[in-house]
Amino acid sequence: MNRSDETRSFIPVGIAVLTVSDTRTPADDKSGDTLVSRIAEAGHDLKARAIVPDDKDRIAGKVREWTLDPDIDVVITTGGTGFTGRDVTPEALEPLFEKRMDGFSEVFHRISYDKIGTSTIQSRATGGVANATFIFVLPGSPGACKDAWDGILKAQLDYRHMPCNFIEIMPRLDEHLKRGGK
Repeated sequence: MNRSDETRSFIPVGIAVLTVSDTRTPADDKSGDTLVSRIAEAGHDLKARAIVPDDKDRIAGKVREWTLDPDIDVVITTGGTGFTGRDVTPEALEPLFEKRMDGFSEVFHRISYDKIGTSTIQSRATGGVANATFIFVLPGSPGACKDAWDGILKAQLDYRHMPCNFIEIMPRLDEHLKRGGK
């Protein structure tokens, strides 16, 4: 079903990684490190990386800033997708979405279910588009970041992936703005 068209050239994109945590630091951010290493291995460009606390305004502010940066095509967050009182990443970012990507969550949970069973329901992973930038909201575990990257993002962020991929539609993400419509 999925295949790679090797006649197409790989097109690297700019990616920003945001870790949402009250406790993690650059020295112990294993989930952020997991994403950064996979981004580099795939040949993409890490354009920014940060850690912000579990605070809706700070999360939304950083991601909004990155979606306005013309060098950043994709924002990936890790952390804050659970059900505790401090888990607010979906609440911070879903209001920014111009379009939700329901299929991202569904496929993520299917992959996750194969590894951790029903525990996958404790994640509110989500995705969407804002300011012509893809946003993916992942749980805070390195395993969840591996599952999302290896099972979804690596292929969808590769122009050679067939029958379709995110790279080929990037130039059209803001076409509604160019025509003046909504």
